[in-house]
Amino acid sequence: MQQFVGSLTGEGATKGVFVTTSSYSAEARGYVERVQQRIILIDGAELARLLVRHSVGVRVVQTIEIKAIDENIFADL
Repeated sequence: MQQFVGSLTGEGATKGVFVTTSSYSAEARGYVERVQQRIILIDGAELARLLVRHSVGVRVVQTIEIKAIDENIFADL
């Protein structure tokens, strides 16, 4: 994480996003909270949620239809 922050500083960047398929240690999360740069950490679980939400690398395998009673139909009876 320190190298990433260092590269941001070297390029004059104030923001960065760091993505891993694994997870971040408490120390890494604490470190990015202390630095001046705004750094977003995306771990494997969040990456999976984002991929599903934005339909990237996923496909629909089943659709479930949920029905509700239309009470207006029965109001006239």
